[in-house]
Amino acid sequence: MPLTQKRQFDRETLENFIASRNEPDWVQKRRRSAFENYQQFFEEPLPEEEWKRVDLRIFQPDRFHIVRDTQTRKPLKTALQDRTRFGGQSVQLNSQSVEVSLNEQIEKQGVVFGSLADLIHTHASLIQPNLMTKAVLPACDRFSAWHAAFWTGGTFLYIPKNVTIEEPLHSLLALSKDGAADFSHTLIILEEGASATLLEETVSTDETIAGLHVGAVELLVAPRANLRYVQLQNWNRKTYHFAHQTGKIDRDARLEWTVAGLGSCLAHVHQDIELDGRGAEAVVNGVSFAHGRQLISYYTQQTHHAPNTNSDLLYKQVLRDQSRAVWRGMIKVDPQAQQTDGYQRNDALLLSSDCRNDAIPGLEIEADDVRCTHGATAGRVDEEQLFYTMSRGMTEFEAMHMIVEGFFQKVYDRIGVESVRETLRQTVEKKLGIGD
Repeated sequence: MPLTQKRQFDRETLENFIASRNEPDWVQKRRRSAFENYQQFFEEPLPEEEWKRVDLRIFQPDRFHIVRDTQTRKPLKTALQDRTRFGGQSVQLNSQSVEVSLNEQIEKQGVVFGSLADLIHTHASLIQPNLMTKAVLPACDRFSAWHAAFWTGGTFLYIPKNVTIEEPLHSLLALSKDGAADFSHTLIILEEGASATLLEETVSTDETIAGLHVGAVELLVAPRANLRYVQLQNWNRKTYHFAHQTGKIDRDARLEWTVAGLGSCLAHVHQDIELDGRGAEAVVNGVSFAHGRQLISYYTQQTHHAPNTNSDLLYKQVLRDQSRAVWRGMIKVDPQAQQTDGYQRNDALLLSSDCRNDAIPGLEIEADDVRCTHGATAGRVDEEQLFYTMSRGMTEFEAMHMIVEGFFQKVYDRIGVESVRETLRQTVEKKLGIGD
């Protein structure tokens, strides 16, 4: 489906953007190269399989622009910070870094954590070989090229070999200006045997401002490393959210990846899980709650490149009012990836007669000694169950909350961070009480 788009982000905009940033030559060169990809993609339709259920006709990119303003009249309130003790924190407001902190004991172990825009100057030897060269590629589609040309910052985390960080690190991306565009990038590199947790969340400081996020996430997990990554997307309902996210998992490594889609007016996430080494494991958890006229869309791929790999994806979605959810999942198994175990499931709970859920699981298997299964379900709340619960003295809100909580519980049980589970529970409770 073609996307009507004015040329707000044209070549002149790119050159002015580059001139304002004082970046190394290699970054400038890559931006210009990505812009050529963006130009090439611009007149082409978006991939139909991924985008045909996502209506972009009301999306007007010319309304948004990159701002360099770190002032806000309201404090940055986050869902996680009051419940978790962090080993370090990186805060970005309107695409600009405003705060970076890291526990001294963690820093002494060689951990690098902070603003990607700043660290490209001091840690280029770590970033240059890995930034959009192995996971999210600029030539993937129009949105990845757009991001690669105009990325504005974001978070970089590097954990050296055999270093374990017990306390989670925190990344906050915030928008506070009407019409602000955020092109933040998250790059995480764990060396062999390393272990860490990064909790990332997005917020809008004002419910009335319009915003745009065109982001990317790259998770590079070396042999025997263990990464736990959580992204809590909680923009306001006037923000568009587009993201390419890829996790690459090497031999005997493990990735626990949780995504929560709670905010935005329209969100589309392209999520790739690449199991590259023998014995690699990925556990992927998805929670989304759409209300009003929200559209939340995921395109997920679990690709097994090596033998004895395991992937387990479970998405749970609740919809109410006139909202819509889309999930297109695919498990791919290469010919050499024998003895693979792949699983994917999407369940949707519909709280109104006007909401809609589209779930399309898929398999592409080229090996003959595998176990790969998939499934999808969708259904309304059982009226008898609701009546039974209310007959025991509960209000309709309390009864509905209990039913929804029980629906999400299986995913909550798979999330290894208690503060994340509690945050999701409270956010779900709020959304149950909000109409269009």
